[in-house]
Amino acid sequence: MNGPYGPNRPPYGPTHVPRPQFGPPMYGPPPPGYGPPPYGPPPRPPVHFSQGVHRLHMATAVINAVGVVVIAFVLGGYSLLVTQTDSGIALILTPKVIARFLVVMLPVSAIAAAVGFWTWWSLKFWIAGDDLVVETGILRRRNRRVPLSHIQAVDVVRPLVSRLFGLAEVRVELAGGDQAETKFRYLGRPMAEQLRAELLARAAGLPGHTPEAPERPYWRVGFGALLGSQLMKLPVIGALLLFVALLAFGVVFGELGVLAAALPVLLGLARGVIAPLVMHTNFKAALSPDGLRLRYGLMETRMQTVPPGRVQAVRVVEPLLWRGNGWARIDVTVAGYVGERQALSSVLLPVAPRHVAIQMVGLVFPGTNPEKVPLSPSPRSWLAPFGKGEAGTDDSLFVTRRGRVCRRLDVIAHARAQSVRLTAGPLQRLLGFGTVHIDAPAGPVQVAAENRELGEARAIVESAAGRADRARATDARSDRWAR
Repeated sequence: MNGPYGPNRPPYGPTHVPRPQFGPPMYGPPPPGYGPPPYGPPPRPPVHFSQGVHRLHMATAVINAVGVVVIAFVLGGYSLLVTQTDSGIALILTPKVIARFLVVMLPVSAIAAAVGFWTWWSLKFWIAGDDLVVETGILRRRNRRVPLSHIQAVDVVRPLVSRLFGLAEVRVELAGGDQAETKFRYLGRPMAEQLRAELLARAAGLPGHTPEAPERPYWRVGFGALLGSQLMKLPVIGALLLFVALLAFGVVFGELGVLAAALPVLLGLARGVIAPLVMHTNFKAALSPDGLRLRYGLMETRMQTVPPGRVQAVRVVEPLLWRGNGWARIDVTVAGYVGERQALSSVLLPVAPRHVAIQMVGLVFPGTNPEKVPLSPSPRSWLAPFGKGEAGTDDSLFVTRRGRVCRRLDVIAHARAQSVRLTAGPLQRLLGFGTVHIDAPAGPVQVAAENRELGEARAIVESAAGRADRARATDARSDRWAR
């Protein structure tokens, strides 16, 4: 039916009157700060690090200065505020004590302020062509050029203190050992995220002004699963039982000295349970064209981005008590992470269903499935009391599996193998066995086929070396992976 009440009626009565927009009364020009939705001042234009010279956030100078003052106070400044009395040491704030404290600490604070400003002013950085240039020093300048094609990962880390001030630290990981990390401590959070996005874009061979790549959420680790996975470990259960037994013994027999033995056990439990919880709480994994994106952390939040092709080897770990729930953990070796950084950044998923973990391996090494690789057992299982070792290969992967109490599936793509070698210890040589190593960069995952007969081991070496050569020759991946 047509007319004022039919399908063709105007939307607001006989004549269409536009709905008023939210905001201030529009009498004359709008006041400052208002405009078309969203209201407020226009957003700041994005920063292009290839244009001009850039510095860290000015708050870096303040943070460095406060750190020097705190260190000076802990090392001896507090002793200026205490006074020796007949009953011991007491805090008595007399004018003389306060004056003595100020005479010493004011020059220290001035020096700390100068040091903080010096460290802030002396560091500049920019992007020049295909290099990230970092210049340090004032009297003696040092210019470092980092090829963007060598970037292995870019992390945005936000410790608790920096989060209070809206700051973040950018860590650029490179292949080349412990000295290959470049840190920018600290930048404003938006600037840090823009630097990460531009570095990843240019490392992929895209223009620096390319917008940040979208991401697709892949897996989120719930707190219940994370807590349960940390408690369902045999070392944790054994340490907990030992701690309870020591406490019960001390209470029943009145031996307070037993508490001294219980304290290290308690500290071990804290490190084995609480530390992983604090580190991996709110763990989220997402997939993006610029790589794997991991976000996690409670006190210190971390956003880790691993570009495609940078993961060298993968390990799927299934402890005994996890297998009832079908859980697994994924550890990886990424070139560039060494030492403490390696321990903090080697977990791809702290806990997930096993099928999710296997699917993640297929995402790390696209087009592969480690479960479809045929495995052959080691002929001498008695040499491996904790589980018969198995090994197998196809055109893409080399896979080993071992362990009964804690089952481990180690996977490396032939294109990532740096070398293949055969080793044999004294006992192995006596029995005619050897171990084949498929070498990747130093890391938690090292793939090896253990205790194979020497004839078979030599055949594995020849086959793995040939497959690695062919895989590298046909590998479509390049340093500029987006091309």
